[in-house]
Amino acid sequence: MKRSAAEIVREYGPFAGVEAVHGVTYDGSHMWFASGDRLNAVDPADGKIARSIDVAAHAGTAFDGRHLFQIAEDRIQKIDAATGKVLATIPAPGGGGDSGLAWAEGSLWVGQYRERKIHQVDPQTGKILRTIESKRFVTGVTWVDGELWHGTWEGEDSDIRRIDLDTGKVLEQLDLPAGTMVSGLESDGGDRFFCGGGDRGNVRAVRRPKRG
Repeated sequence: MKRSAAEIVREYGPFAGVEAVHGVTYDGSHMWFASGDRLNAVDPADGKIARSIDVAAHAGTAFDGRHLFQIAEDRIQKIDAATGKVLATIPAPGGGGDSGLAWAEGSLWVGQYRERKIHQVDPQTGKILRTIESKRFVTGVTWVDGELWHGTWEGEDSDIRRIDLDTGKVLEQLDLPAGTMVSGLESDGGDRFFCGGGDRGNVRAVRRPKRG
């Protein structure tokens, strides 16, 4: 396993009126984060909230190119990103113990925090298609360049890890400084991960290691 210290390249927030950051996603221009009763879109260039949607937003957040998906207690809501309207709801696989959320290859990928699992879920029905075991509590989940990464948060320690899809084995690990939490995780498709900072109410950008 390749292991290194996470390189934090920027911090966003803390944001006024935000007690905690839960899920994080990226729509190609704005970074979104869930803050309990709102989804907030942040311009990564200036770090300011550009707009907000009033919707239950308790854990992971994902974007499929058109819709936002948001965990709200024991369900996952499909939201029109343009209007903020909830279009559909499916059950969350953890029944309320869910954490991270990502979109990849036509499926939702859902972290189950204390169960240390990641589920591939049918976005139409909520049916679990496969389950990957992790060794630590799972927070945020993201896909980039065909690789599955997830955040962990256990005690005062957090890291970001790339895992093998078939075995759950850790292939690469980025350790965050002690006391720095990862509550949500999303790649920008390039060289950054956006990491929710939990009850610090902020989001950190962490550099994604280059291959080779």
